[in-house]
Amino acid sequence: MLLLKTDSREINLIELTGSAYVHIPFCRRRCFYCDFAVSVVGDRPPIARADGLPAEPLNGSNSGTIAHYVDVLCQEIRCTTTAGRTLDTVFFGGGTPSLLSVEQLSRILSTLEQQFGIAAGAEISMEIDPGTFDRLQLQGYRAAGVNRVSIGVQAFQTELLQACGRSHTVDDVYTAVALVQQAEFEHFSLDLISGLPHQTPAHWQESLDAAIALAPTHLSCYDLTIEPVTAFGRQYKPGMQPLPSDEATAAMYRTAQQRLTAAGYHHYEISNYAKPGYQCRHNRVYWENRSFYGFGMGATSYLEGKRLSRPRKTREYYEWVEERIVEERLKAKGLRLKDGQAKSLNVSFDASDLLLDTLMLGLRLAEGLSLAALTKQFGRETLERVWQCLQPFHARGWVVIATDQNGAGERSPETPPNAGRLQLTDPEGFLFSNVILVSLFETFD
Repeated sequence: MLLLKTDSREINLIELTGSAYVHIPFCRRRCFYCDFAVSVVGDRPPIARADGLPAEPLNGSNSGTIAHYVDVLCQEIRCTTTAGRTLDTVFFGGGTPSLLSVEQLSRILSTLEQQFGIAAGAEISMEIDPGTFDRLQLQGYRAAGVNRVSIGVQAFQTELLQACGRSHTVDDVYTAVALVQQAEFEHFSLDLISGLPHQTPAHWQESLDAAIALAPTHLSCYDLTIEPVTAFGRQYKPGMQPLPSDEATAAMYRTAQQRLTAAGYHHYEISNYAKPGYQCRHNRVYWENRSFYGFGMGATSYLEGKRLSRPRKTREYYEWVEERIVEERLKAKGLRLKDGQAKSLNVSFDASDLLLDTLMLGLRLAEGLSLAALTKQFGRETLERVWQCLQPFHARGWVVIATDQNGAGERSPETPPNAGRLQLTDPEGFLFSNVILVSLFETFD
């Protein structure tokens, strides 16, 4: 049995949360690789405009569906018990959060401010898709408090965008970046995907060069994952054409690492690169296995060692929020729901779960994990078991123990020292991280 070496009161109070993820599920269409909790609103409204002008795409300003969701989302935020600390980061993900009107975005942030408080200097991030916003909209988001945006580019080739079901064009990408710069967002990120059907090494190099030329402060480069429930999952099997081979996608990963680090980006996490001072503070909360709130359909909270997941279907999510409101009202009267009535998807973590989560998330970061912190939390015996499991990967040069965050120092001890950091090497350790994690899970799960 794995035993934590911390006092039980410490476990319950490990870091009062200061972060919130807000899920906006709406998209104009579902991308062929997407298995997220999304609700498709379509490219056009169902009824033409009465003034005879061309119909505008659905968004938060003309969609009753989106407006109702924002109402329910704010109700969920208001009935959430706070931990007594202001929010240091807020992340609007999706879906396509840029389908929200400025008023709706402002209302959600105002509700968070009233319920929790938002710290001065907080990082407030928002995912935005090309073709879903204009300059006035971006300026409104910025005035409301958003100070970081992440643009879902995915590729710089029209044929690849069409092949994966994206609703924007390459021209839309350049327009989007120009609008972001006009709105004076200093911190903006671009998302790219490697391993797409029909994607070649030349395509990937072209996308990397185009992204670098736009000078974002941050870049996320994800390898395509084929999920069974997606259009791609029904159409393709991993490793089969027209998907690039495993060798080709591994080469794309190495190319990204070489090209982006040469351009001055720090490869600070398996899939993420940043200019100095521009790492995503919110996502580091996940990788450091710290607590956070989650709000909205399909979102998950991680609080006091427990994960609480919301339903992934719209109607079920609305029912779940209504149940939470009733529960809070009963609690205020000293009453509670009858046993079996609650539908919250609540999962508690034991010590082994916590260890595996800490390793799985922390090893994604370039600086890895502190050996002293691992020893304090899980004990010396557990750390030695971890290192024994990792020996074959150390022999391959995928895992090291470094005396500082830059990877310098002793790299081949038979037993782990009391100080230093456990790290995956870049790019090979990162590239084979799944193999390493499977071995750890087989050892401790």
